Formats: sequence, C-alpha cells, structure tokens
Amino acid sequence: MDEHRIGLKPILRKVWSKRGKRPVAVIRPRYKWLWVVAFVCPESGKTIWWLVPALNAPTFARLLAGFAEECGAGEDFRILLVLDNAGWHTGREAIVPTGIEMVPLPPYSPELQPAEHLWALCDAVLVNQCFDSLAVLEAVLAAHLVHLCGRREQIRSLTCFHWWPTAPPTPI
Repeated sequence: MDEHRIGLKPILRKVWSKRGKRPVAVIRPRYKWLWVVAFVCPESGKTIWWLVPALNAPTFARLLAGFAEECGAGEDFRILLVLDNAGWHTGREAIVPTGIEMVPLPPYSPELQPAEHLWALCDAVLVNQCFDSLAVLEAVLAAHLVHLCGRREQIRSLTCFHWWPTAPPTPI
C-alpha cells in the first residue's frame, strides 16, 4: 500500500520535437491536490485504487476498512499490508480492521515498497498536460486507473520483486 499526491501543478517530462523546433507545454501551476492510494498484490498484480481529497489518520482508517471489505479480510483470511512510516499510518485514529496486519518498512526505503513503482504508470496519462480543475483531473485519472486494473501482468512485473515472498501453494 502506498499513496501519491497528484494535483494541478503539471508533471513535466521530456518530449520529442523536430530539430530546430522547441516543444510547447502550457504551464499554469496551481496548488490544489488529491491523493491516489493503491493497494497492490505483487504476486497477482491485482490492484485496488482509491482517489481521496485529503489524507489523514481518519481517512486512512476508512481506506483500510474499505480495503478489508473488498478483499474479504477477517478471522479466516489474513492480509499482511506492507507500508511506509507515514504519520497517518500510526496513531490512535488509524484503526486496523480484523484480518489486516500492518508491516512497516524501514525509514527512507521507497525502493522496497512495491506500490511505489506504480506511480510512473499512474502519472503517464497526466504528463505534460494542464487541467482546468481537480474534477477534470479526477475524471481523466479515474478512467486511467480503471484501465490499469486490467493490466495485471504489467503491474506484476513492476511490483513482484525477485526476493518478494510468495504464498505457499494451496492444497487441492
């Protein structure tokens, strides 16, 4: 699980242009944000995306509850959730539902976080574009995230590290 802030400040990347011509990119930086939260299973590539207007401990608790419900976590099905040490992941307001056990990563180690590698895919549709409002940005991003849910093999290739533990085979 990881979170990523996206907003009206454009994401600029290099682009190709004809020799002697400079590429033109409209830039109107404004500082309004929304958060993309991703829960990913590295082994299968299944991803659950959430778009939220703000991120804090109560919102994180609601996200965990929604995730637990979506995945069927409970007494009979347990999930180990690897996450970074963001402030809203800990504290009294971060209520962890039954069936989810949180495993924090060491500080300053984003390369160990599988979900961290999803942000380049997430940003791809937003690069070098200027959006008029957060509603327009959210509509474009939501359609793109729905598309990414169907690209499990690509997500698996980005998130399932060679050292990542795999689930034991289930008996027949």
